[in-house]
Amino acid sequence: MSWSLKPFAKLLPWGGDAPPAENLYGAIMAQARLPIYYQRLGVPDTLEGRFSVLTIHLFAVFRRLKDAGPEGALVAQDLSNRFVADMDTVLREIGVGDLSVPKKVRKLVASGATLIEDYDRAANESDDALETEIAANLPLDEKTAGEVGARLTPYVKAMLQELENQPMEQIWAGRLQFPEVRRE
Repeated sequence: MSWSLKPFAKLLPWGGDAPPAENLYGAIMAQARLPIYYQRLGVPDTLEGRFSVLTIHLFAVFRRLKDAGPEGALVAQDLSNRFVADMDTVLREIGVGDLSVPKKVRKLVASGATLIEDYDRAANESDDALETEIAANLPLDEKTAGEVGARLTPYVKAMLQELENQPMEQIWAGRLQFPEVRRE
């Protein structure tokens, strides 16, 4: 027998709808899990490869949230917190010992934050800088990473443009529109 919280929705602090960060994280995760990144673009279907694809999507959404003022900053912080909670869950599910989980989560989160900052800096510089940064952070040998980075960069640029054109109300609701992922 299944049950639902719908009858109690008005009593919940967020009025029955998921908070914006939860909506965003769900949309980001759904997009980052698409098989095309791993089957056609060449990103390794490993924890490290999936982390790379996830951080690329987080970067794009965080970049868009910067334009949303104080409310965007709050949602970005909540989204960061949701990411931390997810990393904690993932590490526990793969069997990392309970005592080492907080240390490993801090390391993963710091790594993700650094990647996001590096992608942001590179996107501000040039398309070549962004491609180089994406390739440098893929868990592949240098040659293969360069090839995969070259295939991912047009998608990332299109994603940045697509998110920039979306109304914030749509983004808050987690109805993110991502561009089609193509193998160029």
